[in-house]
Amino acid sequence: MDRQGMGGPGDVSRTHAWQTLLAHAGEVRPQHVLNLFQLDPERGPRLSVEAAGWYLDYSKNRITTRTLDLLLRLARATRLPARIDAMFNGDPVNVSEGRAALHVALRMPADGRVQVDGRDVVPDVQRVLRRMERFAGRVRSGAWRGGTGKRIKNVVNLGIGGSAVGVSMACAALQHYGRPDMQFRFVSNLDGADFFHATRDLDPRETLFIVCSKTFQTLETRRNAAAARAWCQDDIQDESAVQAHFVAVTGNREAAIQAGFAPEHVFDVWDWVNGRYSLCSAMGLALMAAIGPAAFREMLAGFHDMDAHFLSAPLECNLPVLHALMAVWNNNLLGSRSVAVLPYEHYLRCFPSYVQQLMMESNGKSVTQDGAPMACHTSPIYWGACGTNGQHSFHQLLHQGSQIVPCDFIGFLSPLPPSAHGHEELLANMFAQAQALAFGRPLGESDGPADAQVQEGHRRVQGNRPSNTLLAARLTPRTLGALVALYEHSAYTQGVIWDIDSFDQWGVELGKTLAVHIAQALAAGQASAPGPDSSTRTMMQKYLDDKTAAAMCATERT
Repeated sequence: MDRQGMGGPGDVSRTHAWQTLLAHAGEVRPQHVLNLFQLDPERGPRLSVEAAGWYLDYSKNRITTRTLDLLLRLARATRLPARIDAMFNGDPVNVSEGRAALHVALRMPADGRVQVDGRDVVPDVQRVLRRMERFAGRVRSGAWRGGTGKRIKNVVNLGIGGSAVGVSMACAALQHYGRPDMQFRFVSNLDGADFFHATRDLDPRETLFIVCSKTFQTLETRRNAAAARAWCQDDIQDESAVQAHFVAVTGNREAAIQAGFAPEHVFDVWDWVNGRYSLCSAMGLALMAAIGPAAFREMLAGFHDMDAHFLSAPLECNLPVLHALMAVWNNNLLGSRSVAVLPYEHYLRCFPSYVQQLMMESNGKSVTQDGAPMACHTSPIYWGACGTNGQHSFHQLLHQGSQIVPCDFIGFLSPLPPSAHGHEELLANMFAQAQALAFGRPLGESDGPADAQVQEGHRRVQGNRPSNTLLAARLTPRTLGALVALYEHSAYTQGVIWDIDSFDQWGVELGKTLAVHIAQALAAGQASAPGPDSSTRTMMQKYLDDKTAAAMCATERT
């Protein structure tokens, strides 16, 4: 499929569908969701959908039947069904880099078929999965030994961004299914304190490092890998023995081998796997070691459940599509510029950060696929925290703040572990928060005597604040996979509607390039920054002065 056949409408804000929605938003904005529920007693079940083990209630959004109809018209006007097909077919939907974005192939059954540049990639995916399974099985059984013959008890993942955020989130989410006799840690930050605290209580002879970098050029990962190798060599004192403590995951096999990794210790990824969509690839190797190959395959099945639904379900009952349309409606038509992700599940405590990276790196763009400036807002700011902690932190702003923040509540009908206390109260709090945001508390209504010194207006909660609620039976590898796929496809749907490329990230490159120049200047003792930037040069000079003073003090002490 060529670029013209793949593209959307360009400036979506100029389309008839968008202009109609704008006019309609003016009609809906004065309405209160409380009145919408009063007019339609069946609104809750009518505005909900269930797929791949997840139930989505989007009834508390400020929408009418006509709103939904117009949003679906917008999706069709931007050729969403064709763009979904293009992604699953392996077409180069990553337009700026001329690549496919085929993370869905990573979780296809072995008998699936997907062509990329005339080659069926599913056999390659299955080959790497089998290698991962053999590796994870050996680590878990104790067959994989360190260079001194000791069993591996600690696995440290070295990576950043898409090579870390997803797998660390999933390891936390599926901790219940992991091995209690092994530790899994993640180091991503260039700040050496991250590596120090991750390893200071570990035995190098019992520790395995998984170095994850698609290009094998990522500065942060290279520095941490060098620190890890030095840490191991300092203890083991045998460079050849140290090799047993390192494996690499990369799309640049040659660079990994040149860096000293044994060829049999290198696991491949492909250029059509984008970092933040790579959890199901070998980038998830630490996760497979943590939960085991069978549970990892179960997670892949959950991903595929949601993939199949996204590909085949009509738009009006397509869970990721409806989730995305609510986000576009609240962001672009009602002016809400951030979204709170609120899992009421301790194991999902890292999920808001994962969604933040997925959405903001995918859709934090300001040009269309043709490179033209956007005329409307794209990704809102995603943030959040685990319930009920957030209720005693930022929920005050959600309920009474001057900004309206749409919320995604995520919960499970049964607790994990099954013996966990307080689950009924946890769900009650989640349901109550969504209810309070939607319906509020009008003037004159009180749940108890008010302090005479406090004006009644301070107690008023206006409500009319939108939220989605996502429910599943229990947090399992399969339901986690489906949940992550849901957000992946929601991100893509939003990108299609805005006609942006959700799979590149050129915005991160400039800072990296400048950092290299500044680091070289500092190493040479020069406070030189390009251009008229006296601010950066002054701060560089302060660093160099401090470094000189520290060196002089050290010399005087000796």
